[in-house]
Amino acid sequence: MTEKQKNSIWGDCTPEEWNDWKWQLKNRIMDVDTLNKVIKLDEEDKRAIEHSLEFLRMAITPYYASLINPDNPNDPIRLQAVPSVHELTVAPEDMLDPLHEDVDSPTPGLTHRYPDRVLLLVTDRCSMYCRHCTRRRKAGETDKALPLDYVDKAVEYLKDHTEVRDVLISGGDPLTLPTAHLEKIIQKIDAVPSVEIIRIGSRTPVVLPQRIDDELITMLKKYKNIWLNTHFNHPVEITEESIKALNKLAEAGVPLGNQSVLLKGINDHPEIMKTLVQKLVKNRVRPYYMYQCDLSQGLSHFRTTVAKGLEIMEYLRGHTSGFAVPTYVIDAPHGGGKIPVMPQYLISYGENKVILRNYEGGWFVYEEPKDYHASADPDGWLDENRKSKEGLASMLSGKNKKLVPGEAVRLRRAGEWKRTHSQ
Repeated sequence: MTEKQKNSIWGDCTPEEWNDWKWQLKNRIMDVDTLNKVIKLDEEDKRAIEHSLEFLRMAITPYYASLINPDNPNDPIRLQAVPSVHELTVAPEDMLDPLHEDVDSPTPGLTHRYPDRVLLLVTDRCSMYCRHCTRRRKAGETDKALPLDYVDKAVEYLKDHTEVRDVLISGGDPLTLPTAHLEKIIQKIDAVPSVEIIRIGSRTPVVLPQRIDDELITMLKKYKNIWLNTHFNHPVEITEESIKALNKLAEAGVPLGNQSVLLKGINDHPEIMKTLVQKLVKNRVRPYYMYQCDLSQGLSHFRTTVAKGLEIMEYLRGHTSGFAVPTYVIDAPHGGGKIPVMPQYLISYGENKVILRNYEGGWFVYEEPKDYHASADPDGWLDENRKSKEGLASMLSGKNKKLVPGEAVRLRRAGEWKRTHSQ
């Protein structure tokens, strides 16, 4: 969008206002009339958008809206930001909470699925409500932060479960919170001795890069265990403004990762994804995951086949640096967690021989040792509480001879916590 177009929509906006993240939040596009000033909508579009807003509200920052090509109905920014009539279609496989985050929640806002890490949803507010949001059942529901007494209950849970070493702060978007409030949450979590890593999941570097201001950077630099995962889906989202935000974070010592979602019509092409990951690593962001689109209600028009995801992964391997290749995962329905789905490079496995293929299609034999026995011993230096004891680890260690899903520790753990801490 040109400067002239921008000013015709947001009046006499000064550069200082445009670069103020609070101004950006205050002036988000949240109704059809304002949206119509950015992209021309026909009456059918307007009706569809109004209907879609009954299920997930619309909010588009002026900055992100300025990236939309108003003449292209298939613009990748528009498809992610503007409601569509397709959201009204609920496919038979769609679910309200496909990842079972609510089921695995021992206390409000906290999800404990994996043995050593938890998810803490600290707000339901986002600066921009992505149309492919997997938490659309909650996003923008109240536009409020998780009450601090709920944060305290989550911290109490962490103190009781010293096996948890990694806390992911998400939402909504945690960076929509005032810096001082976010720091209160970080301080409470950081004070738990067993917590080693605090991750922040935020899309603000993409849709609201102005949020990465000096106040935030000064706060984050106080904590040496902070990581940040962001969410770029298309190369056009990597702008001068977003690069500036990423540079600030990287230079503050914050390790950066990116989680993309594979979306039909947006990034379901190998060249688009290759360009994206290469631009990310150029700006010190490690491509972390490429997600298969979840089975949340109203997202069927965004979903691709798994075959398309495998094709993209096959294309990336060998054609770009290994650290630029994300892990392709399906966050399995019903709380199954993230399951990697990768092309098959193991062709055959015989006695002391493995036959492999490479990205060119060549086949190669790897000779294995003939009398191998594992000899590494963790006893004496590894904390017993940190040894992996659940799932397949219990079978590989020889502890268990069977694995019965109905006996999943996470289900019993959540139930016990709710019973003992109910008021």
